[in-house]
This record gives sequence, structure tokens and C-alpha cells, in this order.
Amino acid sequence: MDIRLPTFFILLAVAIDGIGVGLIIPVVPDLIRDIRGSTLSDAAVWGGILWASFAIMQFLCGPLVGNLSDWFGRRPVMLVSLGAMSVVYFIMAIAGSIWLLLFGRIISGIAAATQSTAAAYMADLSPQEKRGQGFAIVTAAFGVGFVLGPVLGGLLAELGTRAPFWAASILSGAVFIFSAMVLPETVTEKNRREFKWSQSHPLGALRNMNKLPNMKSLLIVMFLFQVAFFAFPAIWAYFTRERYGWDSLTIGYSLGLFGISMAIVQGGLIRFIFGWFGENGTVLIGFAFALATFAGLVFLTDGNTVMVFTPVGAFAAIAIPAIQQIMSRETPDNAQGALQGVLTSLNALAFVISPVIASWSFAFATRPGGPIYLPGAPFVLSFVLSGAGLFVFLRFRRNQHRN
Repeated sequence: MDIRLPTFFILLAVAIDGIGVGLIIPVVPDLIRDIRGSTLSDAAVWGGILWASFAIMQFLCGPLVGNLSDWFGRRPVMLVSLGAMSVVYFIMAIAGSIWLLLFGRIISGIAAATQSTAAAYMADLSPQEKRGQGFAIVTAAFGVGFVLGPVLGGLLAELGTRAPFWAASILSGAVFIFSAMVLPETVTEKNRREFKWSQSHPLGALRNMNKLPNMKSLLIVMFLFQVAFFAFPAIWAYFTRERYGWDSLTIGYSLGLFGISMAIVQGGLIRFIFGWFGENGTVLIGFAFALATFAGLVFLTDGNTVMVFTPVGAFAAIAIPAIQQIMSRETPDNAQGALQGVLTSLNALAFVISPVIASWSFAFATRPGGPIYLPGAPFVLSFVLSGAGLFVFLRFRRNQHRN
């Protein structure tokens, strides 16, 4: 089977998913204010509720979607996800109440299976030794879309606060149509796995994955790394304003630079890094860059140096697809969707926890008259969490060698 065209549309679907998420960011505050006739502070509260509802539903439903893809197949799950996202953006485009917006975010959180199902697709289509590269390309595709999304959203906002939602609905619908024409089904009777409700909720799915050799350690490593890494985007705007006096434009440039660097590393350089250092070596290099980045952000005092230093942090993310490849190798072929579902839940949980601890530590370390002044406090925590993740991974490697 020629996998080039299906792979292209899988990556396109993920990129469109990223564009759709980023597209609406610039206009959500104004849309909430229009609907509620409220202040920006009130809009910020509801904006937080909307994002939290999305992440919570991803956490709760990730294993369910992953297990469904192992049973029903990747193709129907991917198509239902794309179709649902198109409908959700349409609902949000015509929403006249905050409750309809909340309903849309809840449904989109349930349907946000595009990235995890795409990763399972890539696991099916790739040789075992190249799955890490496939996972990295999926991440890069989402990153490219997420970088482009806010730019396009800002431009479309000139046409009105609803325009980005209409665009996201049309894009998702178009990809749904073309994907229905070209996506193959990669789940066959050979690798199909029976659906079980007991394995389709976060606790049951984690318990089932923990039965596999070494999986518990790898799940802990992944979770610690993601909580540490997500602090970067969660607190960046606040940290750089306080520490370096950056304005919104400079912050936007720095995040754009980081996103582009991520796309270059994950989409191109990682294949060479895998080839040179292997999956275990790539994980160690990723942790080394993470520790260096977090330490640098704590101590660097010059904003220009930090701007140049920002792309270095993108190299830390190479640890994620490398860990995914190791986990994929430890997982049977008929449970790849279940694995991706568990990772989706862990990712969502980390995305909920990381902003909380990052913002709390930042507020504690920068409040007037506080016991300490250290804007980089969130990155101290990230350094400690990364160090703990590295320690667990080194123990995992030692156990591998013993066995």
C-alpha cells in the first residue's frame, strides 16, 4: 500500500486541527464580551472555564476514543472527529449564549481525537523502529497549524468575531470530505482488539497499561516531562513582562519563534537525531536541553539573550516522540489506539495541572512584599520535575539492561 497520500491527509488533518484551535484564540475574549455584555475580567473567567472544560473532557474521553479506534478502526474515529469539529465550530459561530459556547467546548474536547488517532495511524503505517519519527511529524504538523492559527484568526477578526469560527468549520469540513476519499483502514482482524468499558476510562486504561512490562515507569516519565514543559507556554507572557518588560508584540514574536523552531526540530531534524543517538539517547538529549532551558530562564537577565536562547527549548521536545516510540514498542499492535488514548488523557491532565502550579508559583514569587522575588520560580519547579523524570528514566534503562 502506498502510504504517502494517506500520510499527507493524516498530517493535514492534524495541522487543520491546530489551525482551528489557534484560529479562535484572538477573538474568544471579544466574543464572550459580546455575548455576555461583560467586562474583560469576566470574559477571562469564562475563557478559563471554556479551556478547562476542553482539557477535562480530553482527559476523561481520551482512553474511550483510543479503545474505540482499536475496535472500530482508525478511519471512522478520525472521520467522526473531523465531522464533529466542523459542526462544533458552526455551533460556536452562531452561539448566542455562553452556555452554547460551553456546550461546543465540551463536545470539541470529546471529539478532539485527531492527534491521538493520527498517532495511532502513524504507528500502524510505520515500521516499529521509525514510529518515533512518525509521532514527531504528527506533533510538528499540529505545531505548524497552531502557529499559523492565531495569525489567520487575527486577520479574519477584521471581518467580525464570528469569522474565525466559520473558517474553522469550513476547513474541518473540507478535510473531512477529502479524508473520507483517501484514508485507508489500518485496523484488520489481525490487530483488532475487543472493546471493553473497563479499559475505556482514565483509571481503567492506566491500570491496563500498567500491566505491560516497564510501562508504569514510562508513563511517569512522560507525565513529569509534560507538566514541566507545559509551564513554558502557560506562564511565558507573564514571566517575560515581569522579568524583561516585553510587550505583547515581542511576546508574540518569541512564541512564534519557538513554534517555528519546534516545527523544524520535530518535522526534520529529529530523524537525524534518532539515527545518530537512538531512542534512548534522544530521550536523554531532550532532558538535557530541558534542564538547560529551565536553568537558563531562571538566571538569564537580558531579554535579547533570552530571545536568542528561546529556540534551544524546542530541542527539549524531542524527548516526547522518543518516549512514545519506546512505549509503542512495549505495547502490542492491537493496543496502539489504547496507548494513544492514555497519552491523550495524561497530556490533558498535565495541561490542567501545569498552568495551575506555574501561575501559583509565579504569583507567590512576585507579589509585593513577598518573602522572595523570583519571576523564574515556575521554571525552578520545571527543572525539579524534569530532574525527577530523568531519574525515573535512568532507572528504567538500568532495569532494561538487567533484564
